[in-house]
Amino acid sequence: MGIAALTTLAACGGGNDDSGNGSGDGASGGSGGAIVVNGTEPQNPLVPTATNEVGGGRLLDALWAGLVYYKADGTPENDVADSIESTDAQNYTIKIKSGTKFSDGTAVTAKSFVDAWNYGALGTNAQLSSYFFEPIEGYEAVQAEPPTAQTLSGLAVVDDTTFTVKLVQPESDFPLRLGYSAFYPLPESAFTDIKAYGENPVGNGPYKLKEKGAWQHNVRIDFVPNDTYAGPRKAKNDSLAFVFYETYDAAYAALQGGDLDVLDNIPSSALLTYTDDLGDRAVNQPAAVFQSFCIPEGLEGFGGEEGKLRRQAFSYAFDRAAVCKAVFNDTRTPAKDFTSPVIAGYSETVQGNEVLSFDAAKAKQLWEQANAIKPWNGSTFTIAYNTDGDHQAWVDAVTASIRQVLGIQAEGKPYPTFAQIRTEITNRSIKGAFRTGWQADYPGLYNFLAPLYATGAGSNDGDYSNPQFDELLTKAAGTTDQDAANKILQQAQTILFADLPVIPLWYSNASGGFGEQAKNVKFGWNSVPLYYEITKS
Repeated sequence: MGIAALTTLAACGGGNDDSGNGSGDGASGGSGGAIVVNGTEPQNPLVPTATNEVGGGRLLDALWAGLVYYKADGTPENDVADSIESTDAQNYTIKIKSGTKFSDGTAVTAKSFVDAWNYGALGTNAQLSSYFFEPIEGYEAVQAEPPTAQTLSGLAVVDDTTFTVKLVQPESDFPLRLGYSAFYPLPESAFTDIKAYGENPVGNGPYKLKEKGAWQHNVRIDFVPNDTYAGPRKAKNDSLAFVFYETYDAAYAALQGGDLDVLDNIPSSALLTYTDDLGDRAVNQPAAVFQSFCIPEGLEGFGGEEGKLRRQAFSYAFDRAAVCKAVFNDTRTPAKDFTSPVIAGYSETVQGNEVLSFDAAKAKQLWEQANAIKPWNGSTFTIAYNTDGDHQAWVDAVTASIRQVLGIQAEGKPYPTFAQIRTEITNRSIKGAFRTGWQADYPGLYNFLAPLYATGAGSNDGDYSNPQFDELLTKAAGTTDQDAANKILQQAQTILFADLPVIPLWYSNASGGFGEQAKNVKFGWNSVPLYYEITKS
């Protein structure tokens, strides 16, 4: 669940040590003014397990509190959890803090978590984030068609503040994942009419809806501080409004005009000037965001060995460093792998990553090898993108290079909104390639690989499947030594470099800015501003 990445984002937060980079007034308890920030229309109603994209994800993270949250540097800290304990990394006992409440005043209990996880895992509920419950015992039974069980056998409520989790195998990083929105709790009222609930959600986080109907679709959504939240992310402002701009250029104009307080992504048209425009209010820092474009497995001309060769040809056919400089003014870094440099275990020397270099001769050679298997059908190769995410410039640059190097027709295919392109991708009705990205759910290498490329994973938009890759994921997940697990995940990436389920592009920095009145503005490890910390002079 970055910038306008196609998937989820995790809750990102900070404790008392996470002071902002402005000279704020230190206000607390919602006395710091109304804050207006940019956002994108969510794809689906706001149900945690039904949301795996950034537009909805950042709203979830404001409305909900999970067992843990992530500080600005990605360090996990307990939020609702009092303790998460295990002696074998397979059987976990989770105790939550007593007295925790949802914004409607009802209690958050162990059952609130267990019921929400069971709902998200059950196959007949068709939740986009159901894959995150696969490590829990009983997942296969609830995912069967028809299900042979309605609940996960690995979950059990002990008492109001305690539940246990039994995994299929030891997974030492399981606690690290629990700040992701798929693991948020739900009140009993949600299950009466889950779709209606998603339009007017009740959460347990630092904010709540300003009022029923506060979500004006395709326009904005308004939050106010949630007085029942007593955790470490207490809101320091009076209200928080996400405005859904049609383009980042419009959002940047609003920032300059004083109508927007914080912008999380600078449009490409302003990247050469925004540091001069904003001065010390400009933001440019590394973040856990990976960008790519996907060529679906079922697309004509891209199956089997022919498809591998064509994907590799495309990867060699454009200069990532040149695009990062010309289009993004070096606020992007050319990709060296499928993860992120800010995540522990990252390596820029993974075997096979030479396919990410620009080599026109190699690209032509690979294209001709593919044509020897089956001639190219002569159709125009397209890369779909959402215009409200400011992607046209790089798509135009990449497709122009493909045309020049390979001698085929290639062009961008624009969609007006993120929600529209995501709907076609999710329904598998999109024709052609499409831009993809990953803004980390939690700070671990596994999160960049399993949800996107494991067979049947919820964010595996290209329907990629490789048993050897799946086996290495399973092996890494069951390795309790994290350094050893990361080495296995690097080995798994050598398979991805051969198959190229997506074409890696670059890592995105958090490049944004804030208005003259905004104070205590800080961007987290995953490029998301810490909204609850922001105040106004």
